[in-house]
Amino acid sequence: MTDETLTSQIESDETTAESSVVDASFDLTENPEEEEIDRPWLRPGKWYVVHSQSGYEKKVDANLKARIASFNLSDRIYEVVIPMEDVVEFKQGRKQTVQKKVFPGYLLVRCEMDDETWFCIRNTPGVTGFVGQSQKGKTPAPLSRKEVATFLSAKGDGKEAPKRKTPKLDYEVGEGVRVKEGPFADFSGQVAEINADHMKLKVLVNIFGRETLVEMDFSQVAKL
Repeated sequence: MTDETLTSQIESDETTAESSVVDASFDLTENPEEEEIDRPWLRPGKWYVVHSQSGYEKKVDANLKARIASFNLSDRIYEVVIPMEDVVEFKQGRKQTVQKKVFPGYLLVRCEMDDETWFCIRNTPGVTGFVGQSQKGKTPAPLSRKEVATFLSAKGDGKEAPKRKTPKLDYEVGEGVRVKEGPFADFSGQVAEINADHMKLKVLVNIFGRETLVEMDFSQVAKL
């Protein structure tokens, strides 16, 4: 092969390479990446429910994150979440959107469960135990995909709830009810307490395989 032929071949290859780069850039422009939908159940590890003293969720969250750093377990305990939802309230005649805990007294933890991570989480000040641990010494049961989707997507839309008819005050303690709306929609439970003045009920709902006390408006439930 002569020098002229070799030079011509190199120039041809460079032109082809440049053309490929340009074509690739045009492909990126014409087909921009679509916004990814967050699917928390696909993240590494599994989700577990931790029970804490009600009202101390934020303190437990801080304590647990400090212990994760102290024990160098961030490569196995990935995430600690207090599930929240947006609720519209009226205060002093003004409408405002506030965040409230979906179920007080519980946190979600995403981790690789082993002896070290279990010890770190279980012995965090304020943690009273794992939900779904049927027997002492047994590994806690992780949440199902459906449960993760339900409790990590209960954000609300920040809109005012539609006006409802005034419910009848005819519930009784021990009576079975079905939840009609909110993050616990379609769950069934049993009335544990009644606050007629504020038109609220405390209902025992089976969540994560355990009876959990949840406060709801009269209008959020219906008799079975």
